[in-house]
Amino acid sequence: MNILNTPFDTPYNTAPFTKIKDTDFLPAFKFAITEAQSEINAITNTEAQPTFKNTIEALEFTGHQLDRISSIFFNLNSAETSDIIQKIAQEVSPLLSEFSNDITLNKALFKRVKAVYDHKESLDLTVEQQTLLDKKYKGFSRNGANLSEKKKQKLRDIDKQLSQISLKFGENVLAETNNFEMLITNEGELAGLPEGALEAAKQLAESKDKDGWMFTLDYPSYIPFMTYADNRALRKKLAIAAGRKAFKGDALDNQNNVLQIARLRFERAQLLGYKTHAHFVLEERMAKTPQKVEAFLEELLAKAKPAALAEFEELQEFARNKDKINRLEKWDSGYYAEKLKQERFDLDDEKLKPYFKLENVINGAFKVAQKLYGLEFEEITTIDKYHEDVLTYKVTNTVGDLVSIFYADFFPRAGKRNGAWMTSYKPQFIKETTNERPHISIVCNFTKPTKTKPSLLTFNEVTTLFHEFGHALHGMLANTTYPSLSGTSVFWDFVELPSQIFENWCYEKDALELFATHYQTGKVIPMDFVQKIKDSSTFHEGMQTMRQISFGLLDMSWHGADPTAITDVKTHELKVFEDTKLFPDVKENCMSTSFSHIFQGGYSSGYYSYKWAEVLDADAFEFFKEKGIFNKEVATKFMENVLSQGGIEDPMVLYKRFRGKEPQPEALLKRAGLIPIK
Repeated sequence: MNILNTPFDTPYNTAPFTKIKDTDFLPAFKFAITEAQSEINAITNTEAQPTFKNTIEALEFTGHQLDRISSIFFNLNSAETSDIIQKIAQEVSPLLSEFSNDITLNKALFKRVKAVYDHKESLDLTVEQQTLLDKKYKGFSRNGANLSEKKKQKLRDIDKQLSQISLKFGENVLAETNNFEMLITNEGELAGLPEGALEAAKQLAESKDKDGWMFTLDYPSYIPFMTYADNRALRKKLAIAAGRKAFKGDALDNQNNVLQIARLRFERAQLLGYKTHAHFVLEERMAKTPQKVEAFLEELLAKAKPAALAEFEELQEFARNKDKINRLEKWDSGYYAEKLKQERFDLDDEKLKPYFKLENVINGAFKVAQKLYGLEFEEITTIDKYHEDVLTYKVTNTVGDLVSIFYADFFPRAGKRNGAWMTSYKPQFIKETTNERPHISIVCNFTKPTKTKPSLLTFNEVTTLFHEFGHALHGMLANTTYPSLSGTSVFWDFVELPSQIFENWCYEKDALELFATHYQTGKVIPMDFVQKIKDSSTFHEGMQTMRQISFGLLDMSWHGADPTAITDVKTHELKVFEDTKLFPDVKENCMSTSFSHIFQGGYSSGYYSYKWAEVLDADAFEFFKEKGIFNKEVATKFMENVLSQGGIEDPMVLYKRFRGKEPQPEALLKRAGLIPIK
């Protein structure tokens, strides 16, 4: 029997990664789909009248094995992929899409679900059961259950195409990232780069049997070069390479994939009776409509643009005076911003990095979670992992009960996509009085230790780790009955609240003292550094905000209107960016062709949610600040009303229960320095 189709005989029911062969996946998927179909048939073939228990609850717990296999496989496809896994993904994705459609377009099943839904007022359901019933009904109605047979088939065809094209989009971006290498053999061209970046580049070159220093498009290599390298021509070369990903007119080009994805999503929305893909998506978000999203982004733009223009003009003047740079280009931004920041605050990442040894920062996140929520983290070696770099932990509460298994994967490698994310290998749910605890993972791309130095993080990487760990806490502390409502299974414009609020502790003296110690001397970070971190936290906030808004507007331009008239991706982008443009355009570059968030990662019509969640997090953290950042009462309210509740109620209801009122954007604007503090 395939190991993936049998109960795992492992500690804490963890995934047996080292025992799974790539060749196990495809047959395991096929078997699990057949099993799940049998479970569906058992629901539809029963002669008993439809009830919440025999229909809605039964449907919720079908396909558990299939979900588990999917989570293992697709997480590996992101964190430890290979040509074989990518090939399997191309085969499996249409099968899963087809099976999903088999469920949502199953007339007999929908008839039973609708029968329960139509009588929901007479049923004595809990709030969570009501939410599950609504979700199951909408899962059918929003996915074509009310369509004619001809239109249902059309929907199936669209979904199959979308799953394949989105996968291809992501594979192209990863291949482009991996394909680029910049080898420098002349040491004089490395002026300005810090010692740690040079050592990492040397080590990377050695690993590929090359002499010199190698730089790539992986963030730990790319960001230091763009921030510190004095050689403007090489910064330009690297920046253009990053911006050209999947925009070269070759086999890895994504322009046609972008156009196809946008058009297919629009066609799908129209088929289901929605004006656009954004109208379809936002029905299930806090924002509700594209108009509200656009109004929100435009309001923020109005507040941020004057600050952004002033910051840009100051940066241009600074570069002109310093190096006679008459026209600031995109490859100058990080470099001169860092120089200006150092001059203004006498603070740079190279001074801070010795205080942020990766192991200490991880322990810092653990200590903050312990002080807030009473969690204990113990590193364990008894569970399997998919790569030797992965760290594994057992998480318990104050009385020693298992809360979660936690995986942490921090370093870049060829089979791993760029960026940082949190995910789950097993959800939390309660079945037959057993509270199944979740298996949560965070994946990042930080600088690896070198021969002479441990992994030392930039402050931006510290906040990234805390951000992903905030997501992880949302998953770990989940305490709901149903897996589809558990943990991070919430509206997408609410899901960033737990992650973004956790970043705030990185700026607080009481939190930094717990972990920010010099990796050689053990001395706590000087408090004047802490003050400078806080003072510099709003540096170029106008430009940063405008950049985020531009991404949100680009997302809405693809999904909030009919895209069928768009024939040229680059021309479309230029038009969208007119109101948010600061730097001259680079003709060789295109954003959309590697904008994985919206074309592969689930953020379509949802990129605005990062700023939306910032409003929530600034307002929520203000509550902590009022009472004390480690105040148990506030932390407990946040845990009980937000972190543990998943998606069992409308997020605004949960938020107001925690905060006592609706969130106010003023908290964010004040924190960002975009409006004065009264």
